[in-house]
Amino acid sequence: MASTQESAAELSPSQGAPNRNTLVPIEAIRNAARALEGVAVRTPLLDIPALRQQLGVPVAAKCEHLQPVGAFKIRGAYTAISRIEEHSRARGVITYSSGNHGQAVAMAARLLGTKAVVVMPERAPAIKVAGVRRLGGEVVIAANSSADRYRLAHELAEDRGLAIVPPYESLDVIAGQGTCGLEILEERPEVETILVPVGGGGLIAGIAAAVAELKPSVRVIGVEPQGAPKLARALEQGQPVQLESTQSLADGLLPLSVGKLPFAVMSGVVRESVLVSEAEIAAAVRFLYHELQLVTEPSGAVTTAALLAGRVQPTGSTVVVVSGGNVDPEVFNRLVNS
Repeated sequence: MASTQESAAELSPSQGAPNRNTLVPIEAIRNAARALEGVAVRTPLLDIPALRQQLGVPVAAKCEHLQPVGAFKIRGAYTAISRIEEHSRARGVITYSSGNHGQAVAMAARLLGTKAVVVMPERAPAIKVAGVRRLGGEVVIAANSSADRYRLAHELAEDRGLAIVPPYESLDVIAGQGTCGLEILEERPEVETILVPVGGGGLIAGIAAAVAELKPSVRVIGVEPQGAPKLARALEQGQPVQLESTQSLADGLLPLSVGKLPFAVMSGVVRESVLVSEAEIAAAVRFLYHELQLVTEPSGAVTTAALLAGRVQPTGSTVVVVSGGNVDPEVFNRLVNS
């Protein structure tokens, strides 16, 4: 059994005190950006006039829902799979995912000429299960707990000789997600605040790594549902904390804990995580659709929710990362018409 984590073993925090610049240096992110050309989209920054009027500062949405798989996850998945040694990659890859990472792994595997297996929970949205299958991935359904998915994926990896591509516990994945932050900093160098949805922490860790080296003054803020305060608790305790349960309509943000590697990478850069309610998330989905005609999933709208609800008061140019748009049509229609 191989794993994309193995390529980062010498940089693991277990080998010594973590340093964000050596864990995911800017050159690793730039290398990932070069490799992603023609695979991931350089997504636009779309100004949000209504939020500028409300807050008195420029606000733009980083439209990651426009990626080929409808979410930012292709950045990390392709980066990680492309860095697996060819003889291991040829046997296939496996991951555990509620949806978007699974779709990204299926797409990246197809592009790189190998097969993908995705272990998904019973409660995974049908649109995301269908997306994995449409991209050629094999779907294996497990119980809803992340521990069950993790265990089954590792068992299958051992039995079939597959390489594991973790959703966020991989420095290669984090470097790939960091390309989102690199693009923000290149296209909006005056940015002062970046709001990022937080599931396992791979995206915010990658953005934090880019910020740390290119513009350390930027305020990087995590946004989570009230029912899944993983990063908030980790910041309080100074280390990842395992929650007993998580619940939210933002189905992509429900891990029980932020990852150890992401937390190490973002340490010293990310100091805040704000929580938004279910009603505030729903209002943000409606807002993005009615104001900008953006079709976003609840997980992708939490950053906008934080601004609309006044959870964050930015003082200068601000970017909200809209992380994904893979939403069940019935759920979306209910949210925008409620």
